[in-house]
Amino acid sequence: MSATAVEDVPAQEGPSSKNLGMRKNGKQWHAPKKAFRPGSGLTSYEQRAKTRVAQAAMKAKEKELKEEKEAERQRRIQAIKEKRAAKEEKERYELLAAKMHKKRLDRLKRKEKRNKLLNS
Repeated sequence: MSATAVEDVPAQEGPSSKNLGMRKNGKQWHAPKKAFRPGSGLTSYEQRAKTRVAQAAMKAKEKELKEEKEAERQRRIQAIKEKRAAKEEKERYELLAAKMHKKRLDRLKRKEKRNKLLNS
């Protein structure tokens, strides 16, 4: 009986081309299954390669456009910052000029007072 059981097992595993050995779960009477991939044979490798190349080209173009857009945005931001800095500098110089003008007027007034005192 054991001789017939040993002969039956290899006969059932005949459809598989290579010997996989004993199954881990002990169900050697079941036929080995293959992966369920229904879409694997629908597109050829060349077609997939072409689509990959096209996708890569499109991604590169999109990246270039994004970089251009970001560069334009940064340029506008930099222009605004420069304008603000120039405006602040101009205001600072105006305040400084007003302060210096006031000091000059004070000096002239003191000079006039001295002249009045000397002349009187």
